[in-house]
Amino acid sequence: MKGILSIYYSIAVVITTVVWGCAPSVPASYEEAEGPAVVSPDNFGATLPSNIAPLNFRILQSDASEVVTRLHTRKGGEVVAGGRDVSFEEKEWRTLLQEASGDTLFCDIYMKADGNWQHLPTQHFLIAEETIDPYITYRLIRPSYVTYEELTINERCLENFDERVIYENMRFEDSDQGQCINCHLPRDWNRNAQSQFHVRQAFGGTVFIDGDQVTKVNLKTDSTLSAGVYPAWHPTLNLIAYSVNETGQVFHTLDPQKVEVIDYASDLILYDVDANTVQHIDRTASEFESFPTWSPDGRTLYYISAHYTPRADNIDADLDSNYDSLHYNLYARDFDLQRRRFGPRRLIFDAESMGKSASVPRVSPDGKYLLFTLADYGQFHIWHKSADLWCLSLDSTDTQANVQPLQAINSPESESYHGWSSDGRWILFSSRRDDSNYTRLYISYFDKDGRAHKPFRLPQYSADSDDLLLRSYNAAEFLVKPVQPTPQQLRKAIKADAKPATYGGSALLHPETDTTAVRPTANAAERRRETVGY
Repeated sequence: MKGILSIYYSIAVVITTVVWGCAPSVPASYEEAEGPAVVSPDNFGATLPSNIAPLNFRILQSDASEVVTRLHTRKGGEVVAGGRDVSFEEKEWRTLLQEASGDTLFCDIYMKADGNWQHLPTQHFLIAEETIDPYITYRLIRPSYVTYEELTINERCLENFDERVIYENMRFEDSDQGQCINCHLPRDWNRNAQSQFHVRQAFGGTVFIDGDQVTKVNLKTDSTLSAGVYPAWHPTLNLIAYSVNETGQVFHTLDPQKVEVIDYASDLILYDVDANTVQHIDRTASEFESFPTWSPDGRTLYYISAHYTPRADNIDADLDSNYDSLHYNLYARDFDLQRRRFGPRRLIFDAESMGKSASVPRVSPDGKYLLFTLADYGQFHIWHKSADLWCLSLDSTDTQANVQPLQAINSPESESYHGWSSDGRWILFSSRRDDSNYTRLYISYFDKDGRAHKPFRLPQYSADSDDLLLRSYNAAEFLVKPVQPTPQQLRKAIKADAKPATYGGSALLHPETDTTAVRPTANAAERRRETVGY
């Protein structure tokens, strides 16, 4: 039987050779070219994990009649591919990465034009010793600004090109209302198969996933502005901090940034999952608090807040005209693990003094660094061309002086929603650097000395997959294992009634008296926040 299989294999090889021609090979003679190859996406020079899927790319030069690409390592391993659309077989690619771990993977491109071969300058990838978490989740949304049809939360394996839809918002076509889904967040990188996401409007509620079990909770109470919006799981206790926001959109007629998302009011709450109670953390009427995040030991809650002094009785109209006057600073509150109470707030980083605004703080798993976006104003930096990623050293007593932009990551377009891998060596973020309109996902290596390296774009099976997608990625997160429930299980839980949370008062050691007024339900329904999805 083995001999018969060998014969069949030989016949297959002969047939393949006849149909497709000889396998590509490096030309025996060539001249050295001066300029490098123009490729898309341009990931050359990036630092890669040794378990990442192939970084396929397209060579854009059109004057070449033949193209050959050779990947090789110092140890002698190589892979050769032909054509402008350069694709690598997963097994061969993985073998090369493992062979080059802690070293360099080289790329040589040869082009034939007018009968002559040229060798373009050698490119390279740096291969880190650290691997990357094998999964990510993200939301895909059309950048239509006013609607949100065909929203999906997707899961992607970074080690290959496998992708699946966890949940999509068109499962209730018979509903007379729309359904928005956002903010899928795993707890502890989904090590214990726990995560959550929000469903807005039809069958609204916060969906909690624990293994293959799914429940839905209504976090809105008569004493809070809204249901939970931006979440942060506590690292050790079964608690989640949320911002509660009343947001709306302002559309520009001349500004190329197209739209501005504004907070008209916002607070912070603490949800006790076991007790199903909601408590206030920060509800200062003159402060707009948002985007909480915990330190790895769970003893500090970081968040952003902007001070707002009304200029008119109509707050909405005032902010619609003065949206660019809101500057958010970084604050923190200490948290007593035994009493489950917060201390007074303290300023961590004064962005306003720089004429800037901070958003989306995220602390590295080792607790040494706080990663955030910095832009000219506001907090929805996905819309802001001025938005860059900055890093603050938490080891320093003077955090104001120990903050810097991550120049290796930033671009002239917006860099925004970002997250850490479970070991803190990789940063996942969204960027509009490719075409100014669609956010794409990028990954950067963050070394032990606190330096970011050139990022690479999320690998795709085809080099033009993202170009043809016509959707934006956002709210991406790393996972160490996949999400368990099926879309059918999620649909069943979402269609059921939400369990109402109860209000439990203040979570502060010394409750503050200046509180944000909760709008009547009828007034709150007039808000435009239903169309907003960060």
